[in-house]
Amino acid sequence: MMEGTVEERLEALRETALGDFPGTDAGDETIIYVGTATCGRSSGSLEVVSAFEDSVKMLGIKARIIEVGCHGHCYAEPMAIVSKPGWPPIMYGYVTPNRVQSLMKRFFNDEDPALEWALGAMEENDLIPTVYETPRWAMEQRRLLKNCGAIDPENINHYIALGGYAGLANALNMEPSEIIEEMKKAGLRGLGGAGFVTGRKWYICRKVPQFPKYVICNADEGDPGAFMDRTILESDPHSVIEGMIIAGRAIGAESGYIYVRKEYPRAVSIMGKAVSQARELGLLGEDILGSRTCFDIKINQGAGAFVCGEETALMTSIEGKRGMPKPRPPYPANKGLWGNPTVINNVKTLASVSKILVHGSEEFASVGTENCRGTAVFALAGKIQNAGLVEVAFGTMLREVIFDIGGGTPPLIKTSQVAGEPSKPVKKKFKAVQIGGPSGGCLPDSLLDIPISFDTIMETGAIMGSGGMVVLDEDNCIVETSRYFLEFTQNESCGKCTFCRIGTKHMLNILTNITRGTGCMEDLDLLEELAATIKQGSLCNLGKTSPNPILTTLKYFREEYEAHILEARCPSLECKDLIAYYILPEKCQRACDACVGSCPTEAIYTRKDRLKAIDQEKCVKCACCIDACPAQYDAVIKISPICDLPESEPRDDTPSEEDKT
Repeated sequence: MMEGTVEERLEALRETALGDFPGTDAGDETIIYVGTATCGRSSGSLEVVSAFEDSVKMLGIKARIIEVGCHGHCYAEPMAIVSKPGWPPIMYGYVTPNRVQSLMKRFFNDEDPALEWALGAMEENDLIPTVYETPRWAMEQRRLLKNCGAIDPENINHYIALGGYAGLANALNMEPSEIIEEMKKAGLRGLGGAGFVTGRKWYICRKVPQFPKYVICNADEGDPGAFMDRTILESDPHSVIEGMIIAGRAIGAESGYIYVRKEYPRAVSIMGKAVSQARELGLLGEDILGSRTCFDIKINQGAGAFVCGEETALMTSIEGKRGMPKPRPPYPANKGLWGNPTVINNVKTLASVSKILVHGSEEFASVGTENCRGTAVFALAGKIQNAGLVEVAFGTMLREVIFDIGGGTPPLIKTSQVAGEPSKPVKKKFKAVQIGGPSGGCLPDSLLDIPISFDTIMETGAIMGSGGMVVLDEDNCIVETSRYFLEFTQNESCGKCTFCRIGTKHMLNILTNITRGTGCMEDLDLLEELAATIKQGSLCNLGKTSPNPILTTLKYFREEYEAHILEARCPSLECKDLIAYYILPEKCQRACDACVGSCPTEAIYTRKDRLKAIDQEKCVKCACCIDACPAQYDAVIKISPICDLPESEPRDDTPSEEDKT
């Protein structure tokens, strides 16, 4: 059993940890970091780890291979950082087992670092960027994500060696009121979407003279396209645990829960191991670091209901009941889990707490805007070139996040069958960004020059949400996008509120009819009327915010709704009931059967003149034929048959008896 003050005990843990953590200077040992979070594993990072192990053994290299979390560059997975003595750490993207073998031979036999595979390498002057000087990271402010991809999340020593649990040590030497005051001065707001001032929430809970009290980490991340919380849990779990202990110290709680959805098996496994390791080192449980402070954590796995991201539904689920929202007030800080005072904070909020107590509230508040301090983490998904995680200061322009950091819409390159004639990449035009998840809103290009904050985003009709950003291009139909997100929230409705249960169903039916070309102009007024009613009458924010995608798209893209209704035409050619695929005879090559083999329903046949055509009755509009048609022919087109049918193409493409034979 360790003895001494809180600082002495933590310092003893740090001395042990430093011996287990390679840091930036590992002497004559090569350190290889491979990202093995969920995104990396899905791209084959475990096979990459095995390839590095084989290469190290084959070449006789003194090296250590460390499995780390997500670097945020999900578009370039699998990724690896090779830190060779005498060289700066170099980050490689799109790593494959075959590439590993070539890289290791060149780097260690020929002193050639293979910079053509390094992210951010400058070919014109052969400059080698350090890990944090890659073009994308150079534009970010990585605070919450600083440890992600830099430490082994399953080894607590890595976290401690980099200063982990120093914030807890400071908190144990502070009065609870002092901790809360630091949170207030820092201006930390809830990063799960609500934006409520964290220090204020803790103060309210602290003042309630009722025990026991609880701290809950809301890790029930359910937004389509969002994976910020999952990444932090998988890559830097102890930052969340440390924040929960500090919160418990501040409000007088001795017990906490991490509520994480079961669909995150990697996160559940890592968090369970992290809790056990913290408990073994005396950082959780009884008498933490000899301070007489007690706090322990349990992990509760949710069943994946989107509504359980709402705090009252989440607490009901922990209690073993069906996850359904409750009226507020009373708020959880006054009467929460099992009727006791409870603080519920998001993963990112809790991960920020320790950093405030280590670096000071003034340093934290020096970043961001007057009303939104610190940084925000976004998950870039959809039609974006550099998909992944981005951390920027509040106040950064949306355009900078999407185009400068995210790279804008990706170039589309179609294969060519002509040797030496690669097809030219085509970039689709940006249309909108869905921000704030399924309950957020679609913002057009004209609104991208606004600073990111809870208030400015809300003024547009959208919400910050937990940080999901889904980018849409010209091929995305705004009406179909709204229908998709509303279908999600309608399916996830718990059914408790009439307004949410029935109102969203009516809105979904209307949107479905519009995407089929059977809507009428009166539907648009009805959608707005229903949206206002649902916002006013729903019990929780799932229902109150569910009409946001429809309201924002009606506001900024009304002409697309009108095209569907007045012309039975989908301008983006996405709504299947309003499009058709045809093969242009003048472009079709008789000897090419690429489209025939690609069709899953055998809708493409050979006409009597040996040209190809599509049987419209069999066509399921999967677009396989367009993808298969070689770029130099470009014979398959997708059109609105009512408006855009070419004169050279017969309207009735059903094969004749002669064609069939």
